[in-house]
Amino acid sequence: MNTVSPLPSLGPTYTPDPRQLAQQRAAMAKQQNEAAIDKVAEDFEAFFAGAYFEQMLSGIKPDSVTGGGEAEGMFRSLMVQEYGKAVARQHVLGIADVVKRQLLQLQEQQ
Repeated sequence: MNTVSPLPSLGPTYTPDPRQLAQQRAAMAKQQNEAAIDKVAEDFEAFFAGAYFEQMLSGIKPDSVTGGGEAEGMFRSLMVQEYGKAVARQHVLGIADVVKRQLLQLQEQQ
């Protein structure tokens, strides 16, 4: 005769507190939201700095060694974007901080 023994008790079961779960979810959502706002603010500063560098470099003529052309124009555009991103990562201009502060204030008002 083959009998199956009941499963041993694993102890008391854990029942999470719904209020605690809601607070944890709200905290996680707030962290994710702030991270998204940080990214938006930094991207805006990168765009602004890139536009500034584009204007600053617009008067510089292509070097005769490289010959100019489409490739140099494309490279210059990519280089300017990367310069803008580098400036934004360092928060040199402080634009991202102002944008973040304004976005958080707008969010609190809603």
